[in-house]
Amino acid sequence: MQAITFDQFGKADVLKISEVPEPVLRPDDLLVRTRAAGVNRADLTHRRGGYGWPGFGDSTIMGLEIAGEVIAVGANVQGFQIGDRVMGIVGGGAYAEIARIDYRMAMPIPDGLDFIQAAAITEVFVTAHEALIHLGKLQPGETVLIHAGAGGVGGAAVQLAHATGATVITTAQSEAHALVRRLGADHAIDYVDEDFAEAVARLTDNRGVDLVLDFIGAPYFERNVNALAFGGRLVQIGIMGGIEDARIPLDRLLYRHLQIIGTVMKSRTQEVKHAMSRRFRERWLAHFVRDGLTPVIDSVYPLAEAGAAQQRMEDGLNVGKIVLTM
Repeated sequence: MQAITFDQFGKADVLKISEVPEPVLRPDDLLVRTRAAGVNRADLTHRRGGYGWPGFGDSTIMGLEIAGEVIAVGANVQGFQIGDRVMGIVGGGAYAEIARIDYRMAMPIPDGLDFIQAAAITEVFVTAHEALIHLGKLQPGETVLIHAGAGGVGGAAVQLAHATGATVITTAQSEAHALVRRLGADHAIDYVDEDFAEAVARLTDNRGVDLVLDFIGAPYFERNVNALAFGGRLVQIGIMGGIEDARIPLDRLLYRHLQIIGTVMKSRTQEVKHAMSRRFRERWLAHFVRDGLTPVIDSVYPLAEAGAAQQRMEDGLNVGKIVLTM
């Protein structure tokens, strides 16, 4: 089968398309003929050497998100059969014509969605649900600040927060404000020209928000804490802006009874990942198409152009998900 490989860590141009052996079917696996694969920032980290070599995850081939058709089932598999259209998060190996997935991480593709749309759902929506609902405990009527609302996870979080019945404030560049409002944002803050903490204070009459979902890290940390209402929660889901010099206003943390929660899917056990996927599937899968939940697709590249797809993400040009097709 064809897959994306690389011989050394480096820039996007180290990626190449090669002939490699098909993955071996194990008792809990589905083998899937991959029709589309989502591109994620973890793939960039893999390519640069951030996870080591070659024992990253479940495969030396990169990629964490697939959509396709089942071509074989393991002995322990329940609920799936050959020919089913499935999507899900894999432990590696998505950038290939055939991938394997633990059946407990797989989900049926809802009717009305194609493979490209399906490949853009699971990583971002499972992550968004875990941060907003399971950990962040977002309730109807609360107010949430979601950073990077035009991104993959951010856009998913905006939709889920809106569907939950929360008031949604998000940060995004001004040219993406129309998009985030279509996704369900009540207020959009231009993080380039506005101080989001000042904007939150204005929008909430100085009360603050009940929940903050942040991907940036140290540059936003102190302002995120200061933007929380009494009893508010900050869920830290990324550190795109770095970890140096993060300041914690401890008096605010103590006297306002705040909570700070960190989460990343990659370091969780397989059992926890199964539970995360199950929680999302049970709560939200039926709402796609029928109730308007939808992945935001930025661009689509053929598998052989995986380097160009990653470069687009690396340059910060994408609004929504980048997808590879086989």
